[in-house]
Parts: sequence; structure tokens; C-alpha cells
Amino acid sequence: MIGHTDNAVEIDAPVGLVFRETNDLRGWTDLFTEYAKVEILEEAATSATFRLTLHPDENGRVWSWTSYREWDPDTRTVRAHRVETGVFEFMDILWTYEEIEPDRTRMRWVQHFRMKPDAPVDDAWMTGNINRNSVEQMRVIKERLERRRSRVVPLESVPANTRRGGDLRTLIAPSTVGSAYGFGGAVRLAPGDTVAEHYHPYSEEHLFVSSGRIRVDLDGRPVEVGEHAALLIPRNVRHRVTNTGDDQALVVFHLCPLAPRPELGHVDTEDADGNPLPAPDREGA
Repeated sequence: MIGHTDNAVEIDAPVGLVFRETNDLRGWTDLFTEYAKVEILEEAATSATFRLTLHPDENGRVWSWTSYREWDPDTRTVRAHRVETGVFEFMDILWTYEEIEPDRTRMRWVQHFRMKPDAPVDDAWMTGNINRNSVEQMRVIKERLERRRSRVVPLESVPANTRRGGDLRTLIAPSTVGSAYGFGGAVRLAPGDTVAEHYHPYSEEHLFVSSGRIRVDLDGRPVEVGEHAALLIPRNVRHRVTNTGDDQALVVFHLCPLAPRPELGHVDTEDADGNPLPAPDREGA
């Protein structure tokens, strides 16, 4: 007989976030309730050999074993097996991730195993035990990942992007809280500072001036935006942002929808010094 378990859970979070967080081995002690320690023994770009240590059981015994795991971000599949099998003859694991909606993911765990003849429990007992534990750990993971999506992101908690000018920080994004439809943050501009001209092929942008005064050049047409005022920048419209006031300006931005891939969402038409760059053909963008 071969033991077999198959469990799934639907998580209200984008598939990219769920895949990334559940394959961050170093973060497993904060994601699962059963693991006391994770030690990375060998590591490559998409694979790792690691030792897992459980919390003591009801008898005070601590279980530990070594596993090998490899993951494919393109197909969003993970395959793993125990290197130190312990009471198992073998233990093979498959995890898959399915995007149900942009902000909803189905995560599935399939396990195949066989107990050793001298193991203290048989395949049927272990099947029931793994099923119970999988359901509980999936419940915990769902709760914790969904809670992470509503965490507060302070301005100083993310690195500044100064490549296009100013001090720009993206706070709400797929990479920070798993946003599924847009992203946003704030940019600080000293007097005279400029964010170089660019455009967004897939997203419209909403600007709100929290403090200060700015000028936004929309396809070359200047628009003055004062404190506590907002401006819509349509998709595919070239725009440059300049602080025209005497004090620092703080500008809040939000873009939606997301581009199909992050690198497609932003096209520069000039460098940080204002020199023109070759503009790609925007037809069909």
C-alpha cells in the first residue's frame, strides 16, 4: 500500500504572493505553527536542501529530518522529498498553485509515501495524521497570508527609488502586500527637483499633492497642482513632475490596473538629466 493525501485551500491573495511566501523557507517558522527551526544546508536559485525541526510533541520528543525541495516559478509547481526518511520508506511531495482570480489562489498539497515495515504506525494511520495536520496548517497559512495583505507599510520601511529623480517609495505593491489590481506610494521632491518624463502603457495614474506645489507636464502641456489637490494622468500620456514651490513637496501616487509584468508598466522618455531617450512605439499598448 502507498499512502496518499491530497488537500487544498483557497487564499484571498495573488498567486505570486502565495507562491513566494510559502516557498520562503527561512520564513516558515513564522508561517507554519509546527516548525521550530529551519536550517538551510545547500541552496541554489530554485532549489534547497534543508533540515526541519518540529516543536516538541506531547511526550517531549523532538522530530527532525532533512528534505530536498525544488520549485518552478513559471509553472508554479514545487516538488520535494525527504532525504532522511526516518520512519518512511519514501516521502514525495507536490505543491501546486492555481490563480482563481487576480486576488485569489488555490494552493494544493499532494503527498505520496510508504511507511517502513518496522515503523510504529502504518500507512493508514499516517494518512489520517497528515490529512489532519495539512488541513490545520493550511488554515493557519491562509489566515496569516491574508492578514499580511492588510499590514500598515510606513514610508521609511521601503527603500527609496531615486533613479528618475526625487525620493520615490512604492508602499502598496504586489511585492509588499500582494496588491492585485494596482500599486501606490509617495514621492518627496526638494524645491526644483524633477521626476523625469515617462508614461504608463497599461495604467492610469492618480496624483495627490499632500504638501507643497508641483507642475506636471502632460505631453508637454504644463498643469499646476497645488497643495491638497489631485490630478488624473491617463494611460499613455507622457508626464514629468517638478516641484515649483519653495518647500519640499510630498506627492501621493496610485496606479491601476497593473501591467501584465512589472517591467512593462513604466516607459522612460528622458533620463534623470532631462535628455530625451528613444521612445518605443506606443501603438496597441
